[in-house]
Amino acid sequence: MEVNCEGCAGCCLNWRPFQGSETDGTARRRRRARLETDADGDASETRVPFDDDTNFVALTRDEVRSFLEAGMAPALTPRFWRARDAGEGVEIDGYSVAAVAGRPVFFVGLRKPPKPVAPFDREEPTWLPACVFLDPETLQCRIHGDDRFPDECGSYPAHNLALEQETECERVEAAFGGRRLLEDDVPEDLDGLLLGTQALGAKLFAHPRPEDLEGVIDRTAAGALTSEDRAECLAVAAASSPGTLVTSDYHYDWGKERALDAAGADGDSADGSGDTRGSADGSDDTRVESWVGPAIREWERRRRAADGTVPDSAIAADVEEGRGAPTTPGWDARK
Repeated sequence: MEVNCEGCAGCCLNWRPFQGSETDGTARRRRRARLETDADGDASETRVPFDDDTNFVALTRDEVRSFLEAGMAPALTPRFWRARDAGEGVEIDGYSVAAVAGRPVFFVGLRKPPKPVAPFDREEPTWLPACVFLDPETLQCRIHGDDRFPDECGSYPAHNLALEQETECERVEAAFGGRRLLEDDVPEDLDGLLLGTQALGAKLFAHPRPEDLEGVIDRTAAGALTSEDRAECLAVAAASSPGTLVTSDYHYDWGKERALDAAGADGDSADGSGDTRGSADGSDDTRVESWVGPAIREWERRRRAADGTVPDSAIAADVEEGRGAPTTPGWDARK
């Protein structure tokens, strides 16, 4: 589809604070208050996600495995929802969590660490949650065109249009003017929606042991997930089988080890040399060290230390590219 993405990245970051939305945790606290509303129907929303990501990109099982193989587990995070009613939920941490056959279900998507960005022709950058792969200076994706570029990102906004839902392009147009969505005809060959039972095990993952999520749901609602929390969910996603509730013990152990190794070493092997482990298909492969974990940690550190100041977006060259992130071409190269 033809869209005008230059200077935008509206689908890759949470730009709502530009419209006066709460920042610094206020929005999360209000969401948590809604989640804690009792289950007798008093909640103002149904199937509320426990996180506060406004643009969550759901990855497929194969994409999760690919990121794990690349040592990029720190780039990924789960999304759980509150159940619409008691009949479809399982009780964890005092919440009724949406479930299928008694198994809590979740998506896996991309994390959004804080970055200094200036979209929509703004003169000064602002700290906003932005996709881990977004270059805050060019507002381009660092893995666009790469084998790991998510299918959901490549199909946006066509999927929204196919479902007759408002696109982020249209929301940006309404808020800031200009034209972003240049055509609205849904491609005839569009695929990958994965709705209903097609999504189960392929994009919608079901955790077989709800008791293993004790504490995880509470930390999700508080925005305080740990590396171990994420590793547990990534392992289940990697172990899932499309169209079923079946999980593979081998792939679970493989995914858990990969995720914990990447998080624990922040992308570096213990001796700095890397090591060799079995891949998801049983073959040998060399452990790939990634820039992702260290970059996320550095962005979070800089945001905490900012004391109200916002650096120039160009510091991404140090924070991300200095750690091995691929560069982006800039917009002149695309014209």
